[in-house]
Amino acid sequence: MFDLGAQELIVILIVAFLVFGPKRLPELGRTLGKGIRELKAAMRNVKDSIEESDLNISKEIKDIKDDLSASVYKTIEPEVAEKPGSKAGDKSDTTPTDKKEKAESDKDG
Repeated sequence: MFDLGAQELIVILIVAFLVFGPKRLPELGRTLGKGIRELKAAMRNVKDSIEESDLNISKEIKDIKDDLSASVYKTIEPEVAEKPGSKAGDKSDTTPTDKKEKAESDKDG
């Protein structure tokens, strides 16, 4: 995390020993340990809540995608369905633009 080696940790412990003394050093270590433990628990809670909201958002996106797909299919379905009077095996390759071009060519000659 801080990229401290053994020599740096020894220097820090010696300075802490000189500043706080031998009586307060264990108490300081316990307090520091409790603080780190609480910080880890808080970070875990934040991580869990982010993951939970991510799952909720993913579910909502999937639901919206499904609804949109169903809506698009319902809109396109009448155009795709066979028209009355057309043959079951009849597959017309003409599109509206092809029909328009054919009509214009018929007018020209």
